[in-house]
Amino acid sequence: QGQLVESGGGLVQAGGSLRLSCAASRRIFSSYAMGWFRQAPGKERECVAAIIWTGGSTYYADSVKGRFTISRDNAKNTVYLQMNSLKPEDTANYYCAATARYSDLPRGYGDYWGQGTQVTVSS
Repeated sequence: QGQLVESGGGLVQAGGSLRLSCAASRRIFSSYAMGWFRQAPGKERECVAAIIWTGGSTYYADSVKGRFTISRDNAKNTVYLQMNSLKPEDTANYYCAATARYSDLPRGYGDYWGQGTQVTVSS
């Protein structure tokens, strides 16, 4: 409980930027892959970005490639999602997840989940 805590969501105009943060417990962050998911009303949850625990490999959904960047700061036990050129279709609740198996994240699986932070992009 409370091992992943997201922040940084909000309301932004189309074309704007937001940076989401996810603070994790040291036990999780030290060796787990981290990912960002989103779910809009009436849609399935999707993994938009993932990063291996070393930071040496990343994954992006096609819908966000070139606009979103995932990164991690191991000293702060925090993973970030920089979102640029936001579109109304990016509106969703964004969740942080952690898993011991990096390959699970693009397939939609996570061992730990945050509570989510809402991102709303107005047109």
